[in-house]
Amino acid sequence: MSTVAAGQTDEQQSAEQERHEQRRAELRAAHLRPAGSRPASTARGLHHTALVSSDVERTIAFYQDVLGFPLTELIENRDYPGSSHFFFDIGHDNLLAFFDFPGLDLGPYAEVLGGLHHCAISVDPDTWDSLVERLTAAGVPHEVHSGVSVYFTDPDGARIELIADPLGEMYGEQVL
Repeated sequence: MSTVAAGQTDEQQSAEQERHEQRRAELRAAHLRPAGSRPASTARGLHHTALVSSDVERTIAFYQDVLGFPLTELIENRDYPGSSHFFFDIGHDNLLAFFDFPGLDLGPYAEVLGGLHHCAISVDPDTWDSLVERLTAAGVPHEVHSGVSVYFTDPDGARIELIADPLGEMYGEQVL
């Protein structure tokens, strides 16, 4: 997705990109501490990320059968009677969770401020190759980037990335 306005010249686009990079450099200088001087996080890890499902069975079939994330629990959503809250194991004691909201007229997935852009899940490189093949076999449109990332949307339109880089790394660079 490009943030460059339509109709800009190459020179204008280049100048805008330079302004964005300058702003990132300012933010890094002001806020990014060297790895050895960062305090320990107050968190223990991501317990779960919860997405919305329009069809529980279809979501289970996609995440468990296509992606190989075992369903670990399916309970009633305490916040909305009749709704289900269900969980998939994505490794390292992390869960990907879903709610369904039967009877609510929810619209299609939309990227909004405060909303989900994409969920990136780390997988072993050999598993990554197999999962790309499984996405192809299941007819799921996907796009491979940099030989280690595959992007696709789930049955409800949420963007998912499977990345073969180790946790704490992105494209060979340490991010942790």
